[in-house]
Amino acid sequence: MSTAEHSQLGKTTAYVEQYDPSQLFPIPRAGKREELGIGTALPFHGVDIWNAYELSWLDAKGKPRVALAEFRVPATSPNIIESKSFKLYLNSFTQTRLNGDDELRARLVADLSAAAGATVQVQLIAARDFAGQRVEELVGELIDDLDVSIDDYGPPRTEFLTAGRTTDVEEILVSHLLKSNCPVTGQPDWASVQIRYAGPRIDREGLLRYLVSFRRHNDFHEQCVERLFVDLTHACAPQRLSVYARYTRRGGLDINPFRSSEASEQPVNSRGARQ
Repeated sequence: MSTAEHSQLGKTTAYVEQYDPSQLFPIPRAGKREELGIGTALPFHGVDIWNAYELSWLDAKGKPRVALAEFRVPATSPNIIESKSFKLYLNSFTQTRLNGDDELRARLVADLSAAAGATVQVQLIAARDFAGQRVEELVGELIDDLDVSIDDYGPPRTEFLTAGRTTDVEEILVSHLLKSNCPVTGQPDWASVQIRYAGPRIDREGLLRYLVSFRRHNDFHEQCVERLFVDLTHACAPQRLSVYARYTRRGGLDINPFRSSEASEQPVNSRGARQ
């Protein structure tokens, strides 16, 4: 079975310590995309960036190694990977002996690409390079301090989104108030979101109300960002649009979906303070 309810989410789990790619649990994207009216021709380009902070294995002599890892799953992949299964898979390397970083990376690329149904890019950051990691917030104008009354916390309300019809602008708006919930366990998922667009000026108070209306919404990270992109496209008719959410980590992983109308636009993987 490939629905989230059949994954290890919310269940007592035995943590394996030897390499086990069968831990990975793919979930098709198609069902949720159909709910949003997204067909096989996607209205966006994009990628899901995962960062792993708890990755360890043994070298050929049995000495433990650690690294950070960045994974880029293309939005065109037919599947997402359920996050607890991803954690269990990474933990399965804990007592596994490998002949160098290249073997580790090759296994990660092969297993994750098989689960996602498309090529997953993998970058390992060795311990000697940890000092080069930086905390940087999303670039843009913060809208969280707007003096606005809010009393609607879900489901997402597209009617809050409006845009002017006389003046076009180019701007980047940021909010740290995006929150949704895991659709299986109900655990809260916290995120900062960046909306970069060109076109009719989006009403900021309405946008903030709309973002807060995700507060009781149940969906995975990737699905929330695609809903944001589709709703903004339909309600505000931007000429160009990108939506980038940086979610806080859980289980040593953070997930950062990016969707854009522009194939050439690529997100920078800069960790925020809350991550």
